[in-house]
Amino acid sequence: MDFLKKKKQTQEPKERNEITNKELKEHFATIALSLLQKDIDYKRLEYTAVEYGYLFVIEDHGIEALFKIITDKTIVYFAVQQKKLMRLAFTEELFQTTVNGFLERHH
Repeated sequence: MDFLKKKKQTQEPKERNEITNKELKEHFATIALSLLQKDIDYKRLEYTAVEYGYLFVIEDHGIEALFKIITDKTIVYFAVQQKKLMRLAFTEELFQTTVNGFLERHH
């Protein structure tokens, strides 16, 4: 009888905050840097910085990350969703709002 079966509890997917995972951060930064165009995005890569807003591995979903690369010419924003790295048309305000919203939901 169906009414005797216990209802399966819905559980949130397990997630790990990987913001301190240097190897993973360097991996994504290296790929993103290879997408930048000399003379458009940068003149020289010296003193280029990468700042991560968040970096999570979510069970049955994959990786979620948002980061920016700061060059001598501009700031370029990137997201990682599952296995895709995407260049974004973001502003600093949108970056901060997105980071704050994501971290509020995934604390």
